Amino acid sequence: MLEAQLKPRSHIIEDASTLTDVVLDAMSKAPDLRLRQVMASFVRHMHDFAREVRLTEAEFELGLDFLNRIGQATNDCHNEAVLFSDIIGFSTLVCLLNNGQNGATETAAALLGPFWRMHSPQTENGGSILRSPTPGPALFAHCRVTDPEGRPLAGVEVDVWQASPVGLYENQDPDQVDMNLRGKFRTDDEGRFWFRSVKPAGYPVPTHGPAGDLLKAQKRHPFRPAHLHFLAYRPGYKTLITQVFVDDDGHLDSDVVFGVTRALVGDFAEGRGTPPAPDAGAPWYRLDYAFVMEPGEAKLPVPPIR
Repeated sequence: MLEAQLKPRSHIIEDASTLTDVVLDAMSKAPDLRLRQVMASFVRHMHDFAREVRLTEAEFELGLDFLNRIGQATNDCHNEAVLFSDIIGFSTLVCLLNNGQNGATETAAALLGPFWRMHSPQTENGGSILRSPTPGPALFAHCRVTDPEGRPLAGVEVDVWQASPVGLYENQDPDQVDMNLRGKFRTDDEGRFWFRSVKPAGYPVPTHGPAGDLLKAQKRHPFRPAHLHFLAYRPGYKTLITQVFVDDDGHLDSDVVFGVTRALVGDFAEGRGTPPAPDAGAPWYRLDYAFVMEPGEAKLPVPPIR
């Protein structure tokens, strides 16, 4: 009896109905508990998916080719894998599940997106993130970072990045110098940081790769509403990755990557009177926005591009 219990299970496949259990058994001895849990669930869902839709061999081959093309379309300046995850809502789902009390409440966090670079230039508060001529209405942002009880957080490193008003990040655009519209700030004793930029504009995500092909096949537009990106880092607090959206953008309710929550719509108010800088003409805009960081692990994400 004991010998029968110790005998390894045969992995000879009898039919489609027994395959999943055989695969799960083959993976069951992985020493990493989390790896076993995640891969077992992944295999069950993938096998059930194939059974549910009765996946054909031609569709299977198409799917493999799609995955291969995602890798082939990724390079130092473009991350197709992140883009694909974004356009199917998976990036936002993972963000919502891991922030705001693990999905219990609306969160100030948002997806990272495919354009964050780690080494943004250190910039003094009040400085400009325009590093090459960039047409567009001037924007003066005044922001504050607090803990959940409203206490100011000093010494927070805050990365800021955005697309230009023509809808391109600087690594996509030969007319912009390196690190244009990017900067890294540090909050003062009141948790404040402030800077000058230009009012962002909405833009289409890249559509030259398989993610673009999927959008076309689904008759979906490729546009993101205008926004600023922020990444706030301080030891003892969970790194906050977020976006603040321009409130009058026409694509707020149809963001191609499903990134807009109500908490992230900012008030980009048109300025009145004399602009804060003598070289800023009308119209100019001001953004006032407060960020909340949750206690937790301070960990930087892997940059999707260099």
